[in-house]
Amino acid sequence: MEIRQFEDAGLAYRVLEPDGYDAGRSYPLVILMHGYGSHMGDLVSLAPMIAPRGCLFAFPNAPIRMDFGLGMVGYAWSVPPEAEFDADGRSERLVEGFVEDVMSRYGVEDGRAALGGFSQGGMMAYRHGLRRPERFRALIALSSRISRLDLPGGSADSPPRQHIFIAHGTLDDVIPPKAGQQARRMLTARGYAPEYREYEMAHQVTPEVIADLASWLANALPPEGGTG
Repeated sequence: MEIRQFEDAGLAYRVLEPDGYDAGRSYPLVILMHGYGSHMGDLVSLAPMIAPRGCLFAFPNAPIRMDFGLGMVGYAWSVPPEAEFDADGRSERLVEGFVEDVMSRYGVEDGRAALGGFSQGGMMAYRHGLRRPERFRALIALSSRISRLDLPGGSADSPPRQHIFIAHGTLDDVIPPKAGQQARRMLTARGYAPEYREYEMAHQVTPEVIADLASWLANALPPEGGTG
């Protein structure tokens, strides 16, 4: 996989192109957003384990710079973390511009993209992705939570077609497991059928999570040349 970086979409972001990438072909796209205080490079190493071939990955940098001192810098989608998430909508507007840019740049068609993230990144995936089912075939929420404000209208009478993968740690003391369980209940009540899994872990992503996500994603968003 080759890494490229772009700076002109409102948000800086990195793209991992699959081995043998051919600009004349169409590939599915997986977007993964980092958590609070991290950066766009944080989840890059997961890509080869999630989808080793036939797939583009994009990793945006959150817009809010945080200086932790001693030269340590991180980024956030919303601050402070205990406040209403992205209350002014600025981060989501920037995510929208980034998504438009990367999909246009790589010729990704609506319905051939997955949007996900870890912790705060997963919150943004819910907020932006649930409102755009025609664009995002699949959503991924790792150790995250959902707000009622992010749920679109509808009921189980007309079940949504989006695939949703939720992973949460039973030992998570940052976003407790009840938040993941609540997301499952809220989504199910609206007609979604999320794939919900709990793991004996803290606020993290383990090899077990990646293995399950890779298997799920192969069906939810088949790689270039696949069907489903």
